[in-house]
This record gives sequence, structure tokens and C-alpha cells, in this order.
Amino acid sequence: MDNEVRHTDAAHGTDAVHAFDVTVEIPQGSRNKYEMDHSVGRIRLDRMLFTSTQYPADYGYIVGTLGRDGDPLDALVLVGDPTFPGCTVECRAIGMFVMRDEKGMDEKILCVPAHDPRHTSVQDIEDIPEFDRLEITHFFEVYKDLEPGKSVEGSHWEGRDLTYAEIAAARRRAAVRGD
Repeated sequence: MDNEVRHTDAAHGTDAVHAFDVTVEIPQGSRNKYEMDHSVGRIRLDRMLFTSTQYPADYGYIVGTLGRDGDPLDALVLVGDPTFPGCTVECRAIGMFVMRDEKGMDEKILCVPAHDPRHTSVQDIEDIPEFDRLEITHFFEVYKDLEPGKSVEGSHWEGRDLTYAEIAAARRRAAVRGD
């Protein structure tokens, strides 16, 4: 599959839905922070979260992108049940959580599985219940609280249009770097 494709969304009669692959590093509900070690192609345990929080969704990265932090663009995938580290999920973006941490701006793309009928009505960030957005916000605002030298200083949500603009920019950064 091309990493970004246009396909018809039969439920909405549109061909403007973009799909892309997300590689899951951390399953929903985990306190373990796994990261892909791209130099060896393996997932490594980075650390266990210092707080008692758990990842509110499957967490990984969008293949073929480069975020502003120098890593592939982070992604959260809303799935009914957790997947597993290394699982590839074809997704579409619905919004973006933007935060500032000790390293600078850090964008996290909120996604749903591209062909999951449970999410056909979910097209933009406002389609996600407010409580679910608050839960994700809370997680990212506190998950580094007990870690020395780490912090989160501010955050907000952006809609689908700005999200796809950031994905396109991250693809251009990856292309320039040769990824």
C-alpha cells in the first residue's frame, strides 16, 4: 500500500479521506513506554511511566514522516481493544493534540482505523466526545510529572484540516532527510 492513499468512503460519498499506516509502539492501557529503535528495526522498552497513568489509546508513529522533534510523527489510534507493539494499522486522522514539552513543540495525531465501521461518523476532532478528549489531554499533561528534567507546559487540540497540513509537512521533512 502507498503510505498515503485516497479512497472512497462509502458512508459519506467522498473520496477525500486520506489513509496512512501507523506503527503501534505502545498498546492502550500500558504503563510501559516502548520505542522503535530504527537502527536495528526492533522495539525497545524505554521506561515504565513514573506516574500511575496508562496510555489512553494505542500509541505509535506515522510511517514515512518526520516530526519537528526529529522523530516520526506521533499518533494515537482509537481502537476498541489494544493491539500490540509492532502492529501496523491503516488509519485516517481526525485531529491533533499539540503540546510543548522539555524539548519543544510535540504534535500527536489522533486517528481512527481507516475502515472500521464503528468510526464512520468520526470525521473531525469535534466528533470525539469531550470527555475522551479531556482524558487524552489529562494523560499528556501529567504523564511526565514525576520524571526528573521532563515537563509539559501547554496543550491544545486542532481539527482535521490543520492535522493533514502537519502530516504533509512531516512527509516533506522526511523526504528532505531521505527517510
